[in-house]
Amino acid sequence: MQHNDRQLDDLLAEVRSCTICSGLPLGPRPLLQAGKDANILIVGQAPGSKTHEKGRPFDDASGKRLRAWLGVSEDQFYDPDIFAIIPMGLCYPGTGAGGDLPPRPECAPAWRKPLLQALPNIQLTLLLGQYALSWHLGERQSRTLTQTVQRWPEFWPDLLPLPHPSPRNIRWFKANPWFEADVIPVLQRRVRALI
Repeated sequence: MQHNDRQLDDLLAEVRSCTICSGLPLGPRPLLQAGKDANILIVGQAPGSKTHEKGRPFDDASGKRLRAWLGVSEDQFYDPDIFAIIPMGLCYPGTGAGGDLPPRPECAPAWRKPLLQALPNIQLTLLLGQYALSWHLGERQSRTLTQTVQRWPEFWPDLLPLPHPSPRNIRWFKANPWFEADVIPVLQRRVRALI
């Protein structure tokens, strides 16, 4: 095993044993995947209760839609040497009145920088939802998620801002048919080229 493999393995073990957040409704269970050869990074918000129970990121309806957008099989999607999956919050944050709570604020400052530095081969980063957009785009994002996604060619081919693939966003997908007509085919071609 090479030195870099060991460093990433040690970092992942440290992250998976993290208990930095206190008072999580289902307790800490950081969910992420990464391999040293991964060249596509998926940045979501935080695991939902279903994925927390299953112990695998995007093992739900959102993941099914995301895999369809990418044009990949489940086996390809869960290959850590193809896809790194590192959400803004690594643990299920709980539920509020409007759905799942935001990612815990302690998580990204503690883990994002060392995790991203341990993945030198990333060529495409997919930003799913507002929290991922805010962290990775900062002032380059527009006022609304829709406006940022419409500007996707400005960030391409390194970054792609996306709506979250959650079933809760069905109304958005119907109101913005250009997204699946224009963006998804380009995304699928790039993914095929990278894997």
